[in-house]
Amino acid sequence: MGFTVRGTIMQTPGPTKLEVRHGVAVAVNDDGIITSIEHANDVAPLQTVLLPGLIDTHIHAPQWPQLGTGLDLDLESWLFEHTFPLEAKLTDPSFASEVWPSLVSTLLAHGTTTATYYATIDVETTTMLAETCRAAGQRAFVGRVAMDHPDGTPQWYRDANAAQGIEASARSIDAIVALGSDLVQPIITPRFAPACTDELLRGLGELASSTGVRVQTHCSESDWEHNYAFNRFGMSDTAALDGFGLLRDHTVLAHGDHLGRDDLATLRARGAGVAHCPMSNAYFANAVFPARRALDAGVRVGLGTDVAGGARPNVLSQCGEAVTMSRLLDEGVDAELAPQDRGVAGSRVSIVEAFWMGTLGGGELLGLDVGLLEVGRPFDAVAVDTARPTSALRLWDGVDDDARSFEKVVRLAEPADFTDVWVAGRRVAGAAPKQGVA
Repeated sequence: MGFTVRGTIMQTPGPTKLEVRHGVAVAVNDDGIITSIEHANDVAPLQTVLLPGLIDTHIHAPQWPQLGTGLDLDLESWLFEHTFPLEAKLTDPSFASEVWPSLVSTLLAHGTTTATYYATIDVETTTMLAETCRAAGQRAFVGRVAMDHPDGTPQWYRDANAAQGIEASARSIDAIVALGSDLVQPIITPRFAPACTDELLRGLGELASSTGVRVQTHCSESDWEHNYAFNRFGMSDTAALDGFGLLRDHTVLAHGDHLGRDDLATLRARGAGVAHCPMSNAYFANAVFPARRALDAGVRVGLGTDVAGGARPNVLSQCGEAVTMSRLLDEGVDAELAPQDRGVAGSRVSIVEAFWMGTLGGGELLGLDVGLLEVGRPFDAVAVDTARPTSALRLWDGVDDDARSFEKVVRLAEPADFTDVWVAGRRVAGAAPKQGVA
């Protein structure tokens, strides 16, 4: 039978292109694929806005219980005193059975139709996360975290050795593939170079080559991580990962704040890209990611919340933060410097570019046919009520044109405004069960 959704589409088919289609009817077939988008005379202007589903390219699932805490700490203290103990606790299936449903359901309520997860070092609880995503209907990549370096990890939370880490990662891939879900896929996940021996990194690169499974890791996030690579490998983090065979088509590198121009060229050549996490970068990266430079270099860029290094689980909020951080980089922050010496001119990104990163850009980074409402693509979408009483989101006739209305939706919409959230045509969340569906 399929169904039809009516509203006004707002989306970004390109990094600098805003498309607004007023009063349309979107037809979706039984397979969750968009079959037509036609003008509909009976649709109230801008009452219901349809956005492509939001794509979060970097989430630490076991950090969900610490969301909003510890962000005044340095990274080492945050990891070893808070994060690693919590992640170790999430290797307990009984605790994971409480945390995973809370995480996935909340992200869906925030419009995150596609999520890219770092799980735990444990195969069982990693598989449980994949099962949770499948049951909830979220499109997801789920990765067992591999980490074995004795200097970069606690003794009580790491793989015993590289061989064990490679073998467990292979078993995790098999377990997730065995779920038989069209939506949930495995992803090979070395945590980051400081947490992995050369043998583990090389073995995971070989595993990626032999299986074709995507890769995610951290890269040049902070001064410490960026300089660590030069001290250990004699080359940049990017070059080292490339040498281990981990830079592949659709490899997702989290943060990348300190990537150099040669690094960006390597990413473009390999088809890899960056999960830009603007909020968490403010806490732990010691720099602002040069999103403008990366986009101009042709590098794939998506957005990530970096739960829990980022304190909000909402991709839309990251769109606003991406604009904010780019302006700080552009203009600088130290008022004691002369204006011409204070920032990196030409660094700004627009709200259109930021939303593109959070939708179609993220889809392209992950190699998925999502992020745009278009005939032939899966219907991953969020319906936004623009007239909910007490909402900060309010559009004014004679004041707000399409561009202003779009910016308001991106900056001000929150889960209470999301009447429906769909993944592959299945309604998975929303504040109003039938709103917008005919």
